[in-house]
Order: sequence, then C-alpha cells, then structure tokens
Amino acid sequence: MLRKRSVVLAGHATSIALEPEFWAVLEARAQAEGLSLAGLITRLDDARGPQPLASACRLAALAYAGGRNA
Repeated sequence: MLRKRSVVLAGHATSIALEPEFWAVLEARAQAEGLSLAGLITRLDDARGPQPLASACRLAALAYAGGRNA
C-alpha cells in the first residue's frame, strides 16, 4: 500500500507515493540530519538528475538504512 505526501519543490506542489516503510526511514534520516522531511526531499530532488523523485527517495532510504548516506 502506497502513502502519498505532498511537498513543494521549487515553488511547485507535487505528491510522492511511497510505501510507509520508506517514509519512516526518510523521516528518521531527516531528523538525524536536522532537516524537515520537506527539506530532505528538496535535497534529494536537487541531486537526483533524470531519475524519478520516488525512485530517488527509495534509493536514499535504502542507502540510509544500509548505513550509507546517499
């Protein structure tokens, strides 16, 4: 089951649908880095290149959970 969240990126509202487990890891990473979840997603968006944002979020969550910051 996917959970959608809305964020504003570069002044435009967008929604991201991820599994709850990915959201939990991203929230933990944001807290560990002293960022809001929106701030972390903005950082991931800026660095993702042509990769879809949801994919970039999932890969960042996996990297963080695996002990590597992406």
